[in-house]
Amino acid sequence: MSETDLKRFAPFSDLTESDREAVAELLEPIELAPGRQCFREGQEADGLLLIDRGELRLESERSGELGIGGEGTAIGGLSLLLVGPREITAIAVVQTRVLQLSRAAFLRLAEDHPRAALRLVQVIAAEFAGAVREGLDRWVSPAG
Repeated sequence: MSETDLKRFAPFSDLTESDREAVAELLEPIELAPGRQCFREGQEADGLLLIDRGELRLESERSGELGIGGEGTAIGGLSLLLVGPREITAIAVVQTRVLQLSRAAFLRLAEDHPRAALRLVQVIAAEFAGAVREGLDRWVSPAG
């Protein structure tokens, strides 16, 4: 994957070309046949996944089917920063190619390109904060 291709993924869109190039060198491609699990709920989370081609069905034992992640979707950003289990299962709907940025590769990025790693952390934190706000909005009723 080129640094230009990487720009279509939200966590990397604001990085410089050289920072995206550094990230692109660390990505590991994974090919998934239809019906094959990319990862399962409860499995140790070990990195960020980018859907390069195809689709993943996202589901949870608690919530059922959560939706479909398509090309350009990033999944599991927090697993670059936190150790713990996956909260969902991801299954290929069609022939799918994902690109993984493992936690170990992210740590190499942080050592070699700290600005790129910091920007990635900022984007992940902002996405997480947005999800928390969205969840809170569902529970908090307007005053009145």
